[in-house]
Amino acid sequence: MGSAQGGAVPVRQPLDRPETAVRAGDGERAVSSQFSVGVSEEYLLLDAATGLPAATADQVRGAAGLEPIVDEREIRSALTPSQIEAVTPGCADLEEAGGHLLRLRHALGRAAESCGCRLAACATPPLTAGPPPVSPLPRHRAACARLPHLVTEPSVCGMQVAVAVPDPEIGVAVLNRVRLWLPVLVAMSANSPFWEGRDTGFASWRTVLSGRFPVSGPLPYFDGLADHEERVQRLLSCGVIADVDQIHWQARLSSRAPSVEVRCPDVQLRADEAVMVTGLVRALVATALHDVKDGVTLPPCPPELLQAANWHAALHGLSGSLVDREGRLRSAGDVLSRLMDHIAPALDDLGDSREVTALVHRLLREGTAADRQRRAFGDGGMGAVTDMIVAETTAS
Repeated sequence: MGSAQGGAVPVRQPLDRPETAVRAGDGERAVSSQFSVGVSEEYLLLDAATGLPAATADQVRGAAGLEPIVDEREIRSALTPSQIEAVTPGCADLEEAGGHLLRLRHALGRAAESCGCRLAACATPPLTAGPPPVSPLPRHRAACARLPHLVTEPSVCGMQVAVAVPDPEIGVAVLNRVRLWLPVLVAMSANSPFWEGRDTGFASWRTVLSGRFPVSGPLPYFDGLADHEERVQRLLSCGVIADVDQIHWQARLSSRAPSVEVRCPDVQLRADEAVMVTGLVRALVATALHDVKDGVTLPPCPPELLQAANWHAALHGLSGSLVDREGRLRSAGDVLSRLMDHIAPALDDLGDSREVTALVHRLLREGTAADRQRRAFGDGGMGAVTDMIVAETTAS
């Protein structure tokens, strides 16, 4: 993996790490660092008595804002008032990112309890009771007016990892390479097996639901920045989307800072699992940037194959097979091993190898969050699922 086709394997030099600012989501805080990274996570708010989504986001935001350890810019409203979003500042390394994630989860967990609800880091609500209201923010109201049925269904929660790149031109080249590995991230991050009180049969039902928006799912290949800009402009001109924030590809260029945003993972049950995903994404971007500079040949991948691989990953998680980059069904462990081999030099250069590798090994032992939700259901029904999710969300 990662070698040129039909020629000598290039010798990897130490990574050139761009001194570029990165922002988490659309926040206003940034940091200049080497492959700096920002993370945003969406959480559900569940009624403490019923386990149903609770429309208490405004109250929880207010309560969290009273804590001296929370900046008001780090807590945002999400699409529905039963969701809340946490956004880290730009971080220089995984330790810093993990510290911010755990701090924000603890603060929001305490705030939720004070408002009679519970913070839940799961990508779909285990139980629902009809469509939720939409938050009053203008962009959310506009989305509801355009796509009322899709937007007003019970909400789903993802995470976003933004990694700095030197400029948008290189960012497009990085996207072309990172996209090939996103089905593996979908499988590893699966945390949404339940919907409306039933097992969907999918490990990541959120991935299926998220793919129904007009510009969503696996992203296409681009012939450079000009091609990317022209195709995005066509989407805007035809009126299918109103602005670039409605581009819901699984990875995209940030419109606010020179960075690549990877958006395919479900929100992670544990904070350290979010750190693992962040480390994997950062290493993928660093590897892609290195390969771009070295002129490593990019293998072709038909869009239908990438779409099929993504759907298959959402269905099985790590419990069965995955579709590899050549279109072959292989064991999930084999495909994950190929990913780790691909990014191993970058993990070493970034100083993340020990932590990320240990967390991946634990994932293989314990299974995905979807696997753990199903085990909890087998032990004690949906109440046990909710209790497990809430406990794991703020666990240290």
